[in-house]
Amino acid sequence: MNTCNYKNTTGQSGIPKSPVFLSDSELSDVVRKIANLIKNAGGRAMLVGGCVRDAIRGIEINDYDIEVYGIPAEKLYSLLSSSFSVNSVGASFGVLKIGNYDIDVALPRLESKFMQGHRGFHINTRPDLSFSEAASRRDFTVNSIMADPLTSEIIDPFDGTSDIKLQTLRHVGPKFSEDPLRVLRAMQFAARLEYDVHPETVGLCSKITPENLPAERLAGEWEKLLLKGARPSLGLKFLHDCGWIQYYPELQALIGCRQDPRWHPEGDVWTHTLHAVDALPVVRKNNRMDDLIVAVSVLCHDFGKPKTTELQKDGRITSYGHEKVGVANVRSFIRRMWNMPDFEDAVIRLVATHMRPVALVVNNSSDKAYRKLSLDARRLDLLADVVECDMRATPPEDPHLDIIHKFRDRAEALSIAKEPPKPLIQGRHLIERGMEPGPKFGRILKRCYNRQINGEFADEESAMDFLDEVIFKKRKT
Repeated sequence: MNTCNYKNTTGQSGIPKSPVFLSDSELSDVVRKIANLIKNAGGRAMLVGGCVRDAIRGIEINDYDIEVYGIPAEKLYSLLSSSFSVNSVGASFGVLKIGNYDIDVALPRLESKFMQGHRGFHINTRPDLSFSEAASRRDFTVNSIMADPLTSEIIDPFDGTSDIKLQTLRHVGPKFSEDPLRVLRAMQFAARLEYDVHPETVGLCSKITPENLPAERLAGEWEKLLLKGARPSLGLKFLHDCGWIQYYPELQALIGCRQDPRWHPEGDVWTHTLHAVDALPVVRKNNRMDDLIVAVSVLCHDFGKPKTTELQKDGRITSYGHEKVGVANVRSFIRRMWNMPDFEDAVIRLVATHMRPVALVVNNSSDKAYRKLSLDARRLDLLADVVECDMRATPPEDPHLDIIHKFRDRAEALSIAKEPPKPLIQGRHLIERGMEPGPKFGRILKRCYNRQINGEFADEESAMDFLDEVIFKKRKT
């Protein structure tokens, strides 16, 4: 076991000499208070998991996981409840959440597998465990490091600090393979930390099968890859290297699918997709659902190319209509993980329309064409983000990014960036003119809206004139 106090160490290249586990923030003050409460009660509080890893990497900590040794569960709850609002979550894990703070407190635990699958474990909390025994259940060595928040002493039984220095994800031990979800954790951590996965870990993952993993857990790891990944391509490459790409046939089909080198010098569709997802950090807006819609759309935007790619007689490689042909594969990919119809619809709309923005700008298309696209895509702002990632996926970065900037500007100018035009003529206007609700209502309103999209009127006054003169045949006098 490696133990050291970083206050006295000379440090190592690539990691700070003195990791900052606690700052002057209110959050850190709460952690100090918890640690002192536990110390005074005869126990010891240790920081564990990502907060320790990130502090050693020199990254500011925004949430804490605390593991408590030497105090039984009942006493721990009573102790913390005397000073904080405590909410018990994950009953089988014995996790306590502290008020509204991003602090989780738990006891060390042992996990024993009794059946296949991610949930097939017996969980036993054991405050008497040694540090090494407790750390042995962790997935990767970089996540198995502990730190005393009061003394900054590091407890590192599996030498995770060395793997941080090497920027390597390495499994802690053979029990790693008992939980198949850890393969996808390797995927998203590789992308988030920009680490290589150790060859032995890749080999171990290649022997693991999904074992009916719950869809919501799959989705959780994919969301971390796509929403938090600094380089999502590293996670996708890992899936390829360990063979798990076979469980995502829509992605596997992209490998080796040729593209015309005049337009895609980067290579096949798989390589293009890797570059595209690596552009996601550029367009993230810190809105979870919008960012997820864009990210999944970018990942899936060329799913139709394997079925549409053809070599023409003149040597050109084409994939006409791939944006629409790929919709079925996009739907199947999404439904294996997300049961969110509105989300699915939003992604499919963006994938099916992602070829149109560039054409509109290049052809200097009419306002009518932009409005019609807004009806099909719904969110032109998100569509612009998808197209930008697509354009950035041709290294060196596409010199024509000004095209997508012009597209955004036009959509904003027409007030259709976030939604299609709202109908200016509504049912109440027909009723005001003496028409009773009935089958004609819908037909008339649809006709009026189509005329609005065509640009025949653009404000309420001109809309009412159109309604009176064209629909009700009234002439102004």
